[in-house]
Amino acid sequence: MPKLVDHDQRREQIAQAVCQVVARHGFEQATVARIADSVGFTTGMVAHYFRSKDQMMLAALRLILERMEQRLLRRDQPGDDLLEVLSESLPIDRLRREECAFWTAFWGMIPTSPSARRLNAGVHREYVGLSERCIAAHWPEWKRWPTALRKQVLDSIMTFINGLTATAVTSPADWPAERQLEQLDLQLRLLRDWANGTS
Repeated sequence: MPKLVDHDQRREQIAQAVCQVVARHGFEQATVARIADSVGFTTGMVAHYFRSKDQMMLAALRLILERMEQRLLRRDQPGDDLLEVLSESLPIDRLRREECAFWTAFWGMIPTSPSARRLNAGVHREYVGLSERCIAAHWPEWKRWPTALRKQVLDSIMTFINGLTATAVTSPADWPAERQLEQLDLQLRLLRDWANGTS
């Protein structure tokens, strides 16, 4: 009897391999052969699931976003504060360092690659929307703030998290998890106090 193949699982395995290879070697060295080898597949098998490198990158981005959403929603429980929830986006453990290293490597492609810009724009919108839902759930005053103020606060939080992520990925010894959380906590408290004073 032929062995049943879980195609969704294989696509996810390849997407995970893309994350790992890009995080360790960068985009230029993330060849189909290296990706296939890292997951124990042939290049033909990888090509069967993804017709182009862009498709593989999008699958990797989507995998990261899905994992982040699962972690954020799992942490989004009574008793958890916004710092605990948003910390799920930071490179504070091995898996998240790998995901964040992929993101930062991907960002480096954006200025010169129209396809990377398109991929990033769509995935970034989803990520911002997810983060905004978390903020609204943890800061009761969020809905009372004017739209322009909410946008300014959200932009500041997202910009800070992106900058902190890039810094922690490139200088991990200087940015252990405790320091990342300390700085994010400070940023959230300052922004919330500022917004409450201006609304």
